[in-house]
Amino acid sequence: MKIPLILAVCLLAGCAGEKPTLVVKQYTLRDQNTADNEDPMVRQEKLRRLYGAITMEERKAKLGQYYTVLWNLPENTGADRKVAFRYLQGGSGSLVKTMSRDLQPGSPGGKEEFGITGDDYFDNGRVLAWKTDLIVDGQTVASEQSYLWE
Repeated sequence: MKIPLILAVCLLAGCAGEKPTLVVKQYTLRDQNTADNEDPMVRQEKLRRLYGAITMEERKAKLGQYYTVLWNLPENTGADRKVAFRYLQGGSGSLVKTMSRDLQPGSPGGKEEFGITGDDYFDNGRVLAWKTDLIVDGQTVASEQSYLWE
């Protein structure tokens, strides 16, 4: 009885892979209507993004594209760490825009969110290509990019 149990535990432990160093999740909030016939997961995501917006102007300012970056690093990895998000928009030509966030030293993982919303989204259009870099002590340790990024 013990051998099948030990074998099952070993197989399950062997299937567990390492966490990826960098993952980027995209979400586009196109409208402010939350219809009851929508999928509950989609409806909840919309409500989460629109949370706190009361007037129609505030709700419109939250429309746009959101990028959630999940990062994982081994412990004791550098003191100077940051996530850099570069992107191209349809209306801004070949201008590469950059957003970056400094990460808390010592934490092995976390989540950062970048949003292209409001006037930036309406004036310059949607994001056509993007690239995210995880930088530790000035060196890029992980990178994710969209298919169109060059």
